[in-house]
Amino acid sequence: MARIKVLLPQWGMGMSEGKIIKWHKAIGDQVKEDEPLADVESEKSTDTLESPGVGRLSEILVKEGETAEVRSVVAVIVTE
Repeated sequence: MARIKVLLPQWGMGMSEGKIIKWHKAIGDQVKEDEPLADVESEKSTDTLESPGVGRLSEILVKEGETAEVRSVVAVIVTE
């Protein structure tokens, strides 16, 4: 079983952090690669965080309403 870290991407040059507005998946849900996981608000826009791989969402490290720095781990997917 491998662990895939879901990192908050940097969508814009000036982006240093993002706020998780809504998770579309819950812990235990199956996810597919490129499937929407969460909506993230940055200084200038709202973007969709997509799954980097296939598996099951095992951890959500940044809850709705919380802010995370760019390239930090916001969730973990496990492959089976």
